[in-house]
Amino acid sequence: MESRQLLIETMSELMWERGYADTSPRDVRERSGVGQGSMYHHFPTKRDLAVAALERNVADLLPAVSELDGPGDPMARIEAYLMRPRDALKGCKVGRMTQDPQVREDPVLLAPVARAFAQVHLGWVKVLRAAVAAGELRTDLDPERLAHTLMAVLQGGYVLAIAQQDPGPFDAARTGVLELLRAAAPATTDDRHKMGE
Repeated sequence: MESRQLLIETMSELMWERGYADTSPRDVRERSGVGQGSMYHHFPTKRDLAVAALERNVADLLPAVSELDGPGDPMARIEAYLMRPRDALKGCKVGRMTQDPQVREDPVLLAPVARAFAQVHLGWVKVLRAAVAAGELRTDLDPERLAHTLMAVLQGGYVLAIAQQDPGPFDAARTGVLELLRAAAPATTDDRHKMGE
């Protein structure tokens, strides 16, 4: 791997582990084995390297989101995305950056994070609209609001898991939201008869 890519990959991992503020150029050099001259040739500042690393983290996130637009019925895609394996104790590579004050306060560093969440939101809205159109979710549900809810459940699940150092709360949150989605399916004729309609 060339030194530029090695630096980006190393910064990406360190930012995921420690955050931007707690990652120094020296940390990156020591872990990557890339010399100082080479590092500053490719990235004159820590911020330049961080932007490249954030772009990489976003690129890592988006292929998984594209699964929402893949084959199969919409609810099956939603369930597969919600339940796919994740390391809950490491958190989200992109979402973690919102907890770093230096990232939050720097529009250049925050931009890739905001853009990633906007793209994820669009993916959710699209599959939720498809689920409504397919009759898998009720028509009175707002896909825009529901997309925010699903994103908040996943991100909040990471926070709870990390706080308790236990993946259980993350798994419970995503299973719970899936149960809520199933409960939001339109009532069938049989269901209405059972309720005495």
